[in-house]
Order: sequence, then structure tokens, then C-alpha cells
Amino acid sequence: MTSTGKTTLPPYFGINPSDAAARLSEPIDTARFAKAAAFGAKGREDLAKRGYSPDGKKRLRRFPTWEICRYLIPVAPAHFRRVLKANPELPQGEGSGGTKWFTIEEIMQLRDFFDAEGAANKEYKSWRPDGVPAKIVAVANFKGGVGKTSTCAHLAMSAALDGYKVLVVDLDSQGSMTSIMGGQVEDEWQTAFPLLAKDFGRHMEAEMRMQGEDPEASGLFDETIKEAMTVSPRNLIQETHWPNIDLIGAQLNLYWAEFQIPVWRLQSRSWPLWDALANAFETDGVLDEYDIILLDTPPALGYLTINALAAADILVVPMGASFLEFDSTGRFFDMLYSTFSSIESGENAVRRRDGLPEIKFEWDAVRTLITRYDASQQADLANVIQAYFGDFMTAHRQELTAMVGQAAEQVNGIYEADHRQFNRDTYVRGRETFDHTWAEVKSVILGSWWRDMQTGQEVR
Repeated sequence: MTSTGKTTLPPYFGINPSDAAARLSEPIDTARFAKAAAFGAKGREDLAKRGYSPDGKKRLRRFPTWEICRYLIPVAPAHFRRVLKANPELPQGEGSGGTKWFTIEEIMQLRDFFDAEGAANKEYKSWRPDGVPAKIVAVANFKGGVGKTSTCAHLAMSAALDGYKVLVVDLDSQGSMTSIMGGQVEDEWQTAFPLLAKDFGRHMEAEMRMQGEDPEASGLFDETIKEAMTVSPRNLIQETHWPNIDLIGAQLNLYWAEFQIPVWRLQSRSWPLWDALANAFETDGVLDEYDIILLDTPPALGYLTINALAAADILVVPMGASFLEFDSTGRFFDMLYSTFSSIESGENAVRRRDGLPEIKFEWDAVRTLITRYDASQQADLANVIQAYFGDFMTAHRQELTAMVGQAAEQVNGIYEADHRQFNRDTYVRGRETFDHTWAEVKSVILGSWWRDMQTGQEVR
């Protein structure tokens, strides 16, 4: 009501068509999208550099004594300082007074020292068994906006702070993970695309040799396959500003794989396209060079996501505590069942006919994680979700904190953010919500390694 008592109509009443037409631009042609894309690229570059150093390179911050002693090395600050004073050959950090600042490389060196010389009942280094391969963790859900990339990035950073060597593979052509990690990717030949193409080429080579044909003389391989056959994952892996996180990045042209994979499959119906990524990691020794491999997937159940899911030992499914995200996640699980049971059924029919062992897809564990959680608004629905998904759920719910948004504005993860930019309580709360997420995923990883050791499983 207005002060005169008259009812104010909603804004969608009284729109004059002639005036509305006058406000329109000329019809949009395809060239206008190119212009918008160029503006977007320029803006993305400008915004990304907020988290970079003045020279345009992303660098990891140093960590203060209190943070090291609270989160990374379980010793009292006073004892930490006494150990450094008694061992001048150890990294001494930068700064003066009681607070010194250390790089992550220096922290890893200090962790090694405490593990060798410290108290026997304390855990200075995270457990990693010998003789078993890296664990592959896929972060997936085909609903966008549920926090897949943020969760994957923070899991990588958590694992790195815990001392593990991590490889992150960005399979989303939007390349958000690549931006967070400071990666530079020029075209699809610096993404996972050539690994998929190479697997198809290797399959075709083996098939032709079985038929007595010479692959080189066949003329069936186009230039894409020929070039892919020369690519190793090591050609694609790039270092990041984290000394123990490496990256295979992504960019827009990676999406071409979604069109090319079915074309290759038509050329050879026997090619197990879902195994291409796993084969690349296994045959080229990547599983022996890392402790944990994290796969960031696109928001769709396409061929790239199917490859990630088939390669994974552990599946993490982020979702929000809303009805739509609960509904979408349920449909995601239904799609997983339909897709992989269909592959099993089709492949095993052929294998039974040929007297070959049947295939079966298995995962060490699946965990559904509630992200962006607001306990004051979402507790009831989150409890319902927990009841329905049961043992698929993590016990911890990843809270939405002010720190997450502020760090994201700087194209950083919360572990990269300097605590001095925040209130101490805000920093601790923001960090610990991701620490709890890592604790649950780490528990699954360690349990899976332990089970592998007990069963004598030394290969995938």
C-alpha cells in the first residue's frame, strides 16, 4: 500500500511493448558471442590475477608457527622453538620474535625430523603403505553448483598439507580447477584428451595385430591418433604453486572428447572406452608416482565423467541440503546404476560367449557430502537426507562460512588464505570445516589401503 492507500501494482504490469522494443539492441548474431567470449576471457584473466603475485605467478603463502603447531605438526609452540634453536641446520623460518613463517617445503623437512627424532606416540607424518598404488578419488555429481570443484581443490590442498603427493586431473572443460591451481593450458593437447585418444589407438593396434595386420601400413590412423600415440601423462602434468600438487589441466576444447569418443567407439565396438583414463594411469606408471589422484568431473554424466568414475577407487558426491539437490543426487545414483550395470551386462554377454572372465565395477567406498550447509536453516532436511542415503553419507556437513567466499574472491582455497586477512575465529571455523571433510575422506583412503594390504593387493 502507498501512503495514499492505493495498491502498488507489481513491476510486471504496465510494460509498454513499444518502449520495451526501443530498449532492445539489434538482433544478436553468432559473432556477438565471440565478442562476449573475448570479454569473458579478459575478465577471467584479470580476476584470476587477484590471487597471483605481481609478476603474474601464483605462489603459496608461508605458514606461521602457531598454525604449524595447531594443524600440521603436533608439538607445543615452545617446544617447537626449542627444537629449532637446538638444531640450527633445520629451517629456521622468516621473521623475528616468537612467530616465524615457513614454506610448505620447510614444513615437510621439519615433519621428517620430528618423525625421526620426536615422541614415539605422536603422528608427525601421515601413513602411506609401501607396495600399493595411489588411490584415485573422483568428485562427481551431474548437478552444477554443488561444490564439486571447491571440494576437490580443498581435498587436494588438505592432502598436500598432510604430506601426500597429489595429482589433480581437471576433466571439466570450464577449467575452474585449472584456474584455482594456476595452470596454463593452451589447447586440448595439454588436457586429458590425448590420453583417451592414445588408449583407442593402442586398442586398435592390438586388434589389428591379432588379425595379422600391420597397424603402420593400415592407413586407418588419422593424424589425431598418430600424435596421441606419442603422448605420455608426463607430457601433460604441470607443477603448481604447491610443491606436492601436480595438475593435468583443462580448457574449452577438452569438451571435444564428448563428440570424438563415440566416433572412435563406432570404429571399434570392442574398445572399452570407460577404461581409457584408468589405463593411462596404470600403463604409464602414474599410480606409482603419487599417493592420491583427484579427478574433478564436469556437471554431466558424459564420457569424461564415466571414465573418471570407472578409474576411481573412491567416489565423493557433493550436494547441498535442498530438495532439488537431494532429488538430483538420487537421480545421479540411478544413472550410475543404469550406466555401469548396462556396461557390465553387455560386456559380460560377450565374455561368457568367448569364455573370458566377467567384469565387475567396484569402488572401495562412496561418500555423499553435504556442502554449503547452514545449520540454522537446513538441519531438518539434512537429517532426512542422512536417513535416506545412510552409509553413503559423511558424518560431517561442510558449513558455509564467510571465509570460503572471501578466499574465492581471490581465486584461492581457504588453506591458501593468510589468516591475518580474517578474524581469528572466522579463520579457524572456515579452516576446520574443510579439515573435517578431509578427515573423513582420509579415513576412507587409509582404510582402503589397509584392506588392500590385508588381501595382498599390490596392483589394481
